[in-house]
Amino acid sequence: MGSQNDAASLQSIRYHRGSLHLLDQRKLPLDTIYLEIRDAVEGWDAIREMVVRGAPAIAIAAALSLAVEVSKLEGFSGTPKDAASFLEKKLEYLVSSRPTAVNLSDAATKLTEIVMNSAETATEANQVFQAYIDAAEIMLEDDVASNKAIGSYGSSLIQNQKKDLKKLSVLTHCNTGSLATAGYGTALGVIRALHADGVLESAYCTETRPFNQGSRLTAFELVHDKIPATLIADSAAAALMKTGRVHAVIVGADRVAANGDTANKIGTYSLALSAKHHGVLFYVAAPLTSIDLSVGSGDEIVIEERSAKELLNTRGGLGEQVAASGISVWNPAFDVTPADLISGIITEKGVITKTGNDLFDIKGFVHKTMSSN
Repeated sequence: MGSQNDAASLQSIRYHRGSLHLLDQRKLPLDTIYLEIRDAVEGWDAIREMVVRGAPAIAIAAALSLAVEVSKLEGFSGTPKDAASFLEKKLEYLVSSRPTAVNLSDAATKLTEIVMNSAETATEANQVFQAYIDAAEIMLEDDVASNKAIGSYGSSLIQNQKKDLKKLSVLTHCNTGSLATAGYGTALGVIRALHADGVLESAYCTETRPFNQGSRLTAFELVHDKIPATLIADSAAAALMKTGRVHAVIVGADRVAANGDTANKIGTYSLALSAKHHGVLFYVAAPLTSIDLSVGSGDEIVIEERSAKELLNTRGGLGEQVAASGISVWNPAFDVTPADLISGIITEKGVITKTGNDLFDIKGFVHKTMSSN
């Protein structure tokens, strides 16, 4: 089984049973290098060091790194319950690599449940390991399918909201495409769908400092797919909206709270404020796995802070120093956009819109989709 991307698309994850290679996104766009991941420790390091990033891709990479490890595990002498406990501890360890992205913890919870159930009926440990591998591989397949559904729903939504326009231009932030998922993408998947529908005039992507996911990764994907696109500085977004050339902003999400508050790459909140001021639609595109109903509002979301080096040095901390030595640095990886600034949340099961009281009923939407499955 391999990563289910279309042949012409970029692949952040290359997987066949017993083998996992991750595209080292720190090297893009100048070098295309794949790193072999042989176990959960190497998976943890790859996630923490931003070899792979994007909430959906992180979850898939973590799950598959452990699948590769157990596929080659020899001499395990424990019981089926011992095997389940072994996997549970490994998954807990993987979750600690990037705590803000809920997809990772959601995947770990689901996989743990599967192996615990398997252990109840299995007669030997290997059966539990096999159940885990099968489940991780299904997650890989499902991610691509859900992304394409998000793209389709998002394209239809934006076209319906802007029926008076023959061509649309959208602005996106960070990287939410094939490089941030198992394939196609979430917010960038909507842009791909708009382009495929023949209605996209231009996609604008922010550079997304300090790690430059927009200029290094999103621009790379857009050029690769021959989608008309323009790169802008993060600080130019408001000025661009003022010209009237942006008809919608569409971003991804690392975690969506029960009330619709959304944690995403730092700078998203600023874009939402600018969009509100200029009357521009602002959409979040994310799979249901990014929704965390256990979190009531964005105030409860833990925001990861990253190394000061990402601001002090060029290339997101990988290059030479450009800031004054001794300066203090605050470098949150994410910010939280309040629900009242969000026009809608596009998922693989449809669009979550606001009710008559201008609030999202996310819990109701999730329960409805679950009951209809």
